[in-house]
This record gives sequence, structure tokens and C-alpha cells, in this order.
Amino acid sequence: MGLRANPTYRQRRFGAEVRAIREGAGLSAGEAAAVMRMQASHISNVEGGRTALSPERLRSLVEASGRKGTTYVDALVELGQASGKGWWTEYRDRLRPSLLDLAELEDGARDIVCYEPLFVPGLLQTMDYAIAGYRGGYTRASRPEQDLEVEFRMRRQAVLTGENAPRLHAVIHEAALHVSFGDPATRRDQLVRLLKVAELPNITLQVLPFDGAVAFGSSFTVLRPPVRKLSTVIVAHIERSLYLGDVDSLARYDDWFARLCEVALPPVSGDSRHSPHTVKDSYGLIQRLLYPLL
Repeated sequence: MGLRANPTYRQRRFGAEVRAIREGAGLSAGEAAAVMRMQASHISNVEGGRTALSPERLRSLVEASGRKGTTYVDALVELGQASGKGWWTEYRDRLRPSLLDLAELEDGARDIVCYEPLFVPGLLQTMDYAIAGYRGGYTRASRPEQDLEVEFRMRRQAVLTGENAPRLHAVIHEAALHVSFGDPATRRDQLVRLLKVAELPNITLQVLPFDGAVAFGSSFTVLRPPVRKLSTVIVAHIERSLYLGDVDSLARYDDWFARLCEVALPPVSGDSRHSPHTVKDSYGLIQRLLYPLL
């Protein structure tokens, strides 16, 4: 089998975890190769995500590192053996690989947490809002390319209502709720959708108000599979988004999100509709913004 020219994020992440196990055990590439009965050059390709590693060899490396069989090891074996195929596969060679990586991560997530300072999260956008964002943005993509990305974004949203749907917790800055792309109807329908999806039992929505704490500047998403050690942070960037999976980054962004939740308004909930709004909350703020648009 030839080496992969363009490994997916999942394949690169598997390789990074193998390298972390090897380095954590204090083993050189040659020593690890001897443990797994393979050539040292093979180790480099595995750690770079360019080729696979059998479950037997992975477990022999884990045993040599002094670890015992754990849910993490089982999950890592599963990560390495996954086919990577799903509904997103049909978009291969038509969309940026990073979008396919995102869909695969969402498909395997148990929890998704995200913070957005300027836009409604993609998983919660209406089609008109998404279209307006692409049309009015700075991308040089052609109209057919934009339409394909909007279609892909809308299909991604099915993860929230499908079987084994993940829990989504979103903190959105109030600034994002004022974006209308010049069309009040687009803004109105988007605010209505936020209130509607927030009724789903697996979705928690909070708003960080203008008169609250200083906003965090960058949007980010943390995708957590059943084994949280294999979580991924995606930090949006105009050039290329960062995909982070190291222990320190995961802890740092988990802490930042927890702090955002503390300073944001209480979440939208089913009880919000029937409770007297003597205390400012996310539901009341969205309703206040929506009222002039009705």
C-alpha cells in the first residue's frame, strides 16, 4: 500500500497520538520499531499520518510504554481503523479538505461547544443567513463554489437531530445577533431559528451581552468524542483554521469556554417562555432584538 499524499485530520491526529505514546515512554523511533517489529522508517510515516498501524502493533507499543488497556487505547485503535467515510465523502475533491475534516469530527462528537463573537454558528444558521454570509464576504470563490459550501453547511446541521446527536453548547456574542447583511428579514428569521433550536434538549444557547464582560476575540469550537482526551479545538482564522489536539491547548480552551459560560447570560430554555423576566437572560435579549423586526 502506498503512502498517503494528503492525510486527513483524523489520520494526522492518530499519528500524533502514536508519537506522544512513544515519546512519553522515552523510546526512540528505532526502539519503538523493534517493539512493534517493523522498520524505523515505518514509524515516521505512521506518526505523520501517511500510513496506518495495526491494532496489534499499537497495543504492543502501549504495553511497552507501561500503560494498561484503557478506554483511551480502545478509542485510539478505533480512530486508526476508521474508514473516514460518511455523507461528506461525496464532496471529496469538490470542497476544501478542512470542511470534510470538520464534518467527520462533528459526526464522531458527543459534545460540541463553541464561541462566536461575530456570526451565528454554522450549525445554527438558516440557509438565507448562510447564503448572505458567502455573498457578502471576502471570499473569491465563484457562485457555484459558494452554493456548494452552503449546501454542505446545511447538511452538516443534520448531526444535531440525527441518531446519537451530540450535545451542543454555544455562546454567541450579542454583536452576532445584530448582523443582518442588509436584509432585516434574514436577521429576523435567524433570530427565530435560534429560539426554536434552543428548545431541543441537546442544545444550550447563551448570549454574551454588550454590557457584559470583555468579549473573547476569536471564535473557536471544541469537538469532544466519547474519550475527551481525543478532543479537538478548531480556532477560526482568515487564512487557515488551527486544529489543536494537545493536552495544554484542550485544557486552555476548556477553561476559556467555562469562563465565557459564567459571564454570559443564563441560557435559553423551555421555561424561559413562561417565566417573568425580572432577570436578564438570553431568551429575553433575543426576544427584545426580534420584536422590532416582527
